[in-house]
Amino acid sequence: MTPFSVLDLSPIVEGASAADALRNSLELARHAEALDYRRFWLAEHHNMPGIASAATAVVIGHVAAGTRSIRVGSGGVMLPNHAPLVIAEQFGTLASLFPGRIDLGLGRAPGTDPVTARALRRDLAGSADQFPQDVQELQSYFEAPAGQSTRAIPGAGLAVPIWLLGSSLFSAQLAAALGLPFAFAAHFAPELLLPALAVYRQRFQASRELERAYAMVCVNVIVADTDVGARRLFTSHQQAFTHLRRGRPGQLPPPIDDIDSFWSSGEKAQLGQAMRYSFVGSGAAVEQGLRAFLHQVPVEELMVNVHVYDQVARRHSLTLTAAIRDRLAGKAGEAGGA
Repeated sequence: MTPFSVLDLSPIVEGASAADALRNSLELARHAEALDYRRFWLAEHHNMPGIASAATAVVIGHVAAGTRSIRVGSGGVMLPNHAPLVIAEQFGTLASLFPGRIDLGLGRAPGTDPVTARALRRDLAGSADQFPQDVQELQSYFEAPAGQSTRAIPGAGLAVPIWLLGSSLFSAQLAAALGLPFAFAAHFAPELLLPALAVYRQRFQASRELERAYAMVCVNVIVADTDVGARRLFTSHQQAFTHLRRGRPGQLPPPIDDIDSFWSSGEKAQLGQAMRYSFVGSGAAVEQGLRAFLHQVPVEELMVNVHVYDQVARRHSLTLTAAIRDRLAGKAGEAGGA
């Protein structure tokens, strides 16, 4: 059985607040836990009016405290924004509070615009270029070798799983070289999905953390009772992504009946390419699409992004997706765990 997990962007919908979004994230995580999803990850974004998870470690603690068994983590923490020691201390604290349940996914993009990135970490010189060194420095704080003068407390000696996230060959190559699990962001950047997975598997070097390559892919999945209903729900995500591309990010808007009246033909084509791996429809339609995808794309785990305006519809989509997962289980083969 291929495990399914959930990416939550903690959306702030129009007419609501960040407090509402954070309550909804916890409720969704509890629902995912009851449905046997493996992980519930939250993403670091800054200066985004429609995303409430900027203080990602804090939100992870909120969600982990309100659930019992599901793994909770970052999808991801944008390491160039932070000193590695600070991240080691934050996730060491989380791992101490919630043993065996915390994942640390790392990205090398700032997750925001250049001005905000400078406000986050004033010295930006070479921050993205230093990503491999920062990852290894972060690992050293958890490993705490003898004689290390600076230690992460909490953090030292704790087995916090580190994942590398990406949408290019760079992170795939680094994850392979370091022997770490790799998560690909196909939900918004699909172009290099297959080449990145191929590079990761071909170059993977076994490590103390991981004996065999372990790849997870994130895709957009919205399931409703009808194809028409699911496509209407999807229009909220389509509008939000288009506003972002226009340089006017905002709160997640309600769905609309005629998306073609909202955007230009060029915007439609660009978004269709960027969101190519979106499975939207009834249970039967999405099951057919996911079966074909999992047959084509070699993954150990699938993460679903359900960026939907209505909280009840988000929960219902996860319920229907879990049923699809269970129906696929007899045909998808067994996958190992990470």
